[in-house]
Amino acid sequence: MASFWEYANPLKFMRTTDWLLPIVAIAAVVVTSIGLIWGFFFTPDDFRQGSTVKIVFIHVPAAMMAINAWVMMLVASLIWLIRRHHVSALAAKAAAPVGLVMTLIGLITGAVWGQPMWGTWWAWDPRLTSFLILFLFYLGYIALWSAIDDPDTGADLTAVLCLVGSVFAVLSRYAAIFWNQGLHQGASLSVAPGTRMDWAYKAPLYISMTGFGLIFLALVLAGTRTEIRARRMKALVTRERMA
Repeated sequence: MASFWEYANPLKFMRTTDWLLPIVAIAAVVVTSIGLIWGFFFTPDDFRQGSTVKIVFIHVPAAMMAINAWVMMLVASLIWLIRRHHVSALAAKAAAPVGLVMTLIGLITGAVWGQPMWGTWWAWDPRLTSFLILFLFYLGYIALWSAIDDPDTGADLTAVLCLVGSVFAVLSRYAAIFWNQGLHQGASLSVAPGTRMDWAYKAPLYISMTGFGLIFLALVLAGTRTEIRARRMKALVTRERMA
């Protein structure tokens, strides 16, 4: 654990990500490309949904990362509140735009996938509604950071907002279990008994999910580095003005 907390030091974090970020970025491109190409071009059409089902290779990974991004922000915010490590607060800030885009992709692809199946682009299904609310929380989180000049105050307030929004992140994941009604199907991937998806789809889906995870990691690392540089620049400008 002692070595883990070393990365809370901005200098240590920057030095490590100097070589780590290119590796993660290249891996993200390669793995995501393999998953999507395999999924869209080398899997058969579903006997009910036809080729429409292949949107699963984008929708599921994006929805998964939309929820996991908020979980990551929650963990980083708790670290900030408890240990006051600035890198954790900046990492949460950097993750928010990525999570926002993933949530938007999930909403759009879900509508495109659902329309031919449900006959409507949107339904106030518990899971869809909680996912939309999660999207609004992402917008509020980013707006709150932008509205506060003092970075520590911004980190404190956004951390509290992150704690509240975590309820909807949980609901987005488990609403289909909490409520038995609604149009949204159950989990496509599950450890529960019973076959939900054939391996012809499951294998490329797992690869796509891994690729989206690597994309998220690469963007968060890059965003955190940008936030650290921006804070350094602001500190230098402040010192020059005071001198």
